[in-house]
Amino acid sequence: MTPELRPGMPVKVTNPRDLYYGFEGQIQKVVDGYVGVIFGGGNWIKHVRFVASDLTVIEPRGKKRGK
Repeated sequence: MTPELRPGMPVKVTNPRDLYYGFEGQIQKVVDGYVGVIFGGGNWIKHVRFVASDLTVIEPRGKKRGK
């Protein structure tokens, strides 16, 4: 079962037929079954729309707070 997708969650594209397969980004918005994801890398930022079934929620990367 897929957890509810909400803005701010980190996700990975899991559809092997998609151009962005394997890319990781952050959800910007969820509307009518579609999910807007922001990808950034180096000097570029891209906003792409996906169906929810093409995405998997992943653990956030980076420093852990409180340690």
